[in-house]
Amino acid sequence: MADNIHPIFDKILGRADKENLLNQRSICFWLTGLSGSGKSTIAAAFEKRLHAEGFLTQILDGDNIRSGLNKNLSFSAEDRKENIRRIAELGKLYVHSGLVIICSFVSPTREIRAMAKEIIGPENFKEVFINASLEVCEQRDVKGLYKKARKGEIKTFTGIDAPYEAPEAADMIIESGVESLEESTGKLFRFALPFIAKN
Repeated sequence: MADNIHPIFDKILGRADKENLLNQRSICFWLTGLSGSGKSTIAAAFEKRLHAEGFLTQILDGDNIRSGLNKNLSFSAEDRKENIRRIAELGKLYVHSGLVIICSFVSPTREIRAMAKEIIGPENFKEVFINASLEVCEQRDVKGLYKKARKGEIKTFTGIDAPYEAPEAADMIIESGVESLEESTGKLFRFALPFIAKN
């Protein structure tokens, strides 16, 4: 099968061409944390701030991806890994397109995030830990998932009966359990700016 595949990467416009057109540098900000920690909310606010400042962005969010590209995947360990693998490959393509990518996924294990980082490229990947305690996330329970997990209606739910491994050396930590959305967004924007500004 591999003998029939002939990539044309050497014949298409390069990343630098896209970055010059957009007057920005592309990179992926990978937001990880428990369900309910605020990943999607912060990602959306961060994107709006970047857009207002003239940066072209793309959010890849867990529920959005699972309702389309990855709707055939379950929440088994194997399918969770495949979910992240596909997302990382998509993120790699977007980075090549010169965009600022914001990925918002629980991505519960260090191994799975390391895989994403390797696919996208370590130099293109910034891990952002959206830190909120399990207690805070359960109090929020914006989707009602913790309640279902506690009742046994959802199996292998991260934080309840499946582990979440917090990053050991995240590039950025957002304390979403104690910070306001405005504080978190401002911190993330200030962190991001040196990596994406062209001049």
